[in-house]
Amino acid sequence: MEYFIELLCSGLTRGAIYALIALGYTMVYGIIGLINFAHGEIYMIGTFTALIVSSVLSIYNLPLPAILILTVLASATWAAAYGFTVERLAYRPLRNASRLAPLISAIGMSIFLQNFVLLAQTSDFQPFPSLIPEFSFMEPYVAVIGSSDLAILVVSAFMMLLLTLIVKYTRTGMAMRATAQDRKMALLVGIDVDRIISITFIIGSALAAIGGLLIASHIGQINYSIGFIAGIKAFTAAVLGGIGSIPGAVLGSLVLGLTEAFATGYVSSDYEDVFAFALLVLILIFRPAGLLGKATIEKV
Repeated sequence: MEYFIELLCSGLTRGAIYALIALGYTMVYGIIGLINFAHGEIYMIGTFTALIVSSVLSIYNLPLPAILILTVLASATWAAAYGFTVERLAYRPLRNASRLAPLISAIGMSIFLQNFVLLAQTSDFQPFPSLIPEFSFMEPYVAVIGSSDLAILVVSAFMMLLLTLIVKYTRTGMAMRATAQDRKMALLVGIDVDRIISITFIIGSALAAIGGLLIASHIGQINYSIGFIAGIKAFTAAVLGGIGSIPGAVLGSLVLGLTEAFATGYVSSDYEDVFAFALLVLILIFRPAGLLGKATIEKV
């Protein structure tokens, strides 16, 4: 039973990280109907920013909580700036082009950012400091769930709740929902659609950076290619839950994380990705819109 609970906690931790990244995919798709394939690289850049900032701050012997808070703020801000730039360069000039053009542009931006970090850093894995302190009250449960796992779950839940409150109860959130529902009508009622789209990219990028910092601190190393793997998994989770649905992205991420954890624990780590993508195929066969997605009806 203890082993089962350990796998359960591991799956929830994975799912929480996937959710923070998948929210960026699903929010952008909900607003403009396109996939931001550079989102995984934004996650990776946020993680490298966290490594650089935390390394610099540690020189001044600041308390660990101060280093953690400043690093989170810096990495989220820097990733948000990159997300804003990607939207301005890869999407906004092609707003009225065919759907294929911005897709190719985003893939090109993804390749550019990945190679930019490769040249600026190195292809080797870099050690990442443990920024999450060990909680004394977790000592009796350390065999099942560690302090970093708990921190990931709590912070992820808080960020998802905060995002939900923003989308539901703020003027910006209402503008985002209006833009997602009907962009032309949103323009007619005075909503600055370009601004709302930029804000969506900024929020999604900041969430991905926070997820990157948490999982890097948990694992202890990063590499320039982590954005590709995490991006593919998070995109899979978003599709699994229903692309365009925020609750669907969270549910799909948790299902994917639990599937990977139990497949690794009870079968083999070699089949981790096989089970994950097999689950996606089955869901799309029997429910093409995803777990919480709704089939859209297009007028001809």
